[in-house]
Amino acid sequence: MTGGRDMTADTPAARADAAVARVLHDVDHTTGRGVVVDSPPGAGKSTLVVRAAAHLAEGQGPVMVVAQTNEQVDDLVDRLATRHPRLRVGRLLKSGGTLPGRVRRHGNVTGAEKLSDLGTLPPVVVTTAAKWAFVKAPEGTPWGWAIVDEAYQMRSDALLRCAGLFERALFVGDPGQLDPFATVETERWAGLTWDPLRNAVDVTLAHNPRMPTRRLPVSWRLPATAAGLVGRAFYPFTPFTPGTSSADRRVRLPVPALGADPVDRVLDRAAATGWGYLRLPARHSLRVDGEVAAALATAAGRLLARGTITHCDQAPEGRELTPERIAIGVTHNDQADAVRARLSPELAGVTVDTANKLQGREFDVTLVWHPLSGRADASAFHLETGRLCVLLSRHRHACVVVARDGIRSLLDRHPSSQPLHLDVPPKFPDGWRAHQTIMEHLDRPDFLVGA
Repeated sequence: MTGGRDMTADTPAARADAAVARVLHDVDHTTGRGVVVDSPPGAGKSTLVVRAAAHLAEGQGPVMVVAQTNEQVDDLVDRLATRHPRLRVGRLLKSGGTLPGRVRRHGNVTGAEKLSDLGTLPPVVVTTAAKWAFVKAPEGTPWGWAIVDEAYQMRSDALLRCAGLFERALFVGDPGQLDPFATVETERWAGLTWDPLRNAVDVTLAHNPRMPTRRLPVSWRLPATAAGLVGRAFYPFTPFTPGTSSADRRVRLPVPALGADPVDRVLDRAAATGWGYLRLPARHSLRVDGEVAAALATAAGRLLARGTITHCDQAPEGRELTPERIAIGVTHNDQADAVRARLSPELAGVTVDTANKLQGREFDVTLVWHPLSGRADASAFHLETGRLCVLLSRHRHACVVVARDGIRSLLDRHPSSQPLHLDVPPKFPDGWRAHQTIMEHLDRPDFLVGA
């Protein structure tokens, strides 16, 4: 047993451990510019980053760690300091920033705005890509390795701005998540190998085609009811398996439903099967659809009112679902505002946010406002593969999708029409195909409830 997991020959834990061992072997022996590690949702990216950082710091000298947001940086520093309490860790802060409580409690962590203020160079220094762009490496002590977390969400121009600080990089990320975005037109750079809007991994591989690429084969977050669908829809060429079986993850609703209310019925479906689809009457609606917002808020309230209990490897005896373990995922900020306005005070702890902000996070139950609900067209933004993937892959137990009827006919009327550019590898699966796969699954009696 390792970390409470069965490590016999052909278990998910054994396969996951073997994959990490291969990555660390590559890191120790590569003569190229680095290693890429692809990961499905919840496969232990952060665990790998922490383990690799300590491994490199011990064996090859100081290592720099690059994350994309300050929240991600603080999470990594907390994990690293907890797992390796004797390892000195430097946390570079934004201007005027301070260490949060969960990081400040570690005696082996030093925070400062400037590298020189950290004192003797710590074996591991962590900060955001934006901060690294303004860091000057200590003279005579360049970093041999950088670890780039959430590398597929890092724009290549951000990588270029800090690439002079290190010799090799370990890129760790989820290729199915949202691509980097910008608010400017990007057509002028399409097809260029240094396109600044392409992600850091794709541009690096374009210039280093022989760089070894590994993958983590097990999702510890997604239940068995979700791993197959998410894999088919978003990861057709990088298969993975769930780390737990259907028997390991269960949801109970001890309080009976209130009659034939469709919200209660769809929650019962989700508790039994892992998925629920509440289909509202077909109608073209404004972007902020009050009925969808109300249904999502009601569903969150009913989850708590019915005393939902979740059973899993972390709590085999069961634990009561709390607001903090529920997320409501939407596409636009004004949709999030509409849902929040309908939440009762006891639901204040429920997370309501867009896919961009939910990326990388994990909850027990998620409620999703389908990106195409009530729309008269299927724009590239709303068909974005990564957006749907994020929304449908945050949960450990169950996911309920709320949408107006008509999405499948909308997709049929708006086949994929993304422009093709020379020298730009097509992204597959495209959003149109991913949406079709998801709807074919949800639009079945096992999951569907009509309002």
